[in-house]
Amino acid sequence: MAEPVRARRLSSDEGRRLQQLVRRGDQESIRVRRALMVMASASGTPVPAIARLVCADEDTVRDVIHAFNEIGLRALDPQWAGGRPRLICDDDIAFIVATATARPSTLGRPFTRWSLRKLADYLATDAARTVTIGRERLRQILRDNEISWQRTRTWKESKDPDFDTKLDRIEHVTTHIPQRCFAFDQFGPLSIRPHHGSSWSPRAHPDRLPATYHRTHGIRYFHGCYSLADDQLWGVIRRRKGADHTLSALKSIRRRLPDGGPIYVILDNLSANKTPAIRAWAARNKVELCLTPTSASWANPIEAQFGPLRMFTMANSNHPNHTVLARRMHQYLRWRNANARHPDVLTAQRRERARVRSQRQQRWGRPRLKAA
Repeated sequence: MAEPVRARRLSSDEGRRLQQLVRRGDQESIRVRRALMVMASASGTPVPAIARLVCADEDTVRDVIHAFNEIGLRALDPQWAGGRPRLICDDDIAFIVATATARPSTLGRPFTRWSLRKLADYLATDAARTVTIGRERLRQILRDNEISWQRTRTWKESKDPDFDTKLDRIEHVTTHIPQRCFAFDQFGPLSIRPHHGSSWSPRAHPDRLPATYHRTHGIRYFHGCYSLADDQLWGVIRRRKGADHTLSALKSIRRRLPDGGPIYVILDNLSANKTPAIRAWAARNKVELCLTPTSASWANPIEAQFGPLRMFTMANSNHPNHTVLARRMHQYLRWRNANARHPDVLTAQRRERARVRSQRQQRWGRPRLKAA
């Protein structure tokens, strides 16, 4: 029997970029859906559950996973259409990309960044390789190779000494014993304010939400639990993160399988998730805590479930208070769990997934290098 299709292990940079796409949802809808497929597969979610999550055919999900395993994040942007024959060879394009991403000072130019005009002038006068190209064509080549004008950012990598060990354990339990595997995480902070989204409206007359500069309701956190075996999501909203709330969530997970056998819960490496009291309770009740590495929460399977939760309950909304928000979220969870195994019903909602502009950009990290 062939092995189940699964995305390869993500690097720290890939995990953070996928998590940003899924949580923010402000990119192209195809890009967000493909990122959701890859992130869910890499965290151990089986293909049928992913297909139901994104309202796609299982073969489509497998194709995206195979493409990601071969070409990485470029699989998020499928190239379906052709174009006229290229006038610049592949070696010229590779040289242009390498030059554009290099600091001008390292190439003998007395400035700290390129403009299109300066870059085109350098390419046309470089003694090692001369490439004559217009600014518009240069811009197109950079865009096609995912080179864009961006502000510089800070970065950090995981300092967890057990980075690979923790990922190995998570991969093992989600692959070999998914029927006893669960996930837990806190989703938030959730604030009461108008949340932008998308909806069907007459052309040039979009639905409008009021603007507000006053947030007097405080914040809340959704403490979510997810079962990989039956693709069920549940949880409660709390005022804060805390060890007592984490323990309550773990007890609700334990009650899902009251047979006394061991279960495995994947959760973030948060101090409130691994207190002595929680560890002692877990040992008594045969609950193994599979902690994600530091700065690698993308390895948690529940992260892929929070994207649709935000899209369907917060995007394009203006809830008056946290009580109403909690009621709407639980209504969605009941609908989601009841229709999890009916992809035809979910397909009717596929076009309503929208881009969300709600959070400030998160930091982009660099790939974590393994020790030789």
